[in-house]
Amino acid sequence: MAAQEHVGHATDADFQKEVLEADKPVLVDFWAPWCGPCRALGPIVEELAGEQKDVLKVVKINIDDNPDTSKNYGIRSIPTLMLFKGGKTLDSIIGLVSKDRLKEFVKKGL
Repeated sequence: MAAQEHVGHATDADFQKEVLEADKPVLVDFWAPWCGPCRALGPIVEELAGEQKDVLKVVKINIDDNPDTSKNYGIRSIPTLMLFKGGKTLDSIIGLVSKDRLKEFVKKGL
């Protein structure tokens, strides 16, 4: 199974269900197709999603198509990664990060 198959997509309409009501921790990647660092981070996020699929849910949300969720969470720069658990925000990280840094980041929710 390809790594990108382990990455879901959330929208303003289903963010509550996909992220806040999820039964395991969720890593949310706020991104946009025109963002170079977002495109560079994509494969790293997809790889991590495949490796952690049993314990972590990973979703991407396009900020251009879903402005309400982005506004609700104060997204000002992308890429922004937010970690959720039990409907609550645990932490966030902004910018292009290494896979090792991302692995350390998600450990907070596992």
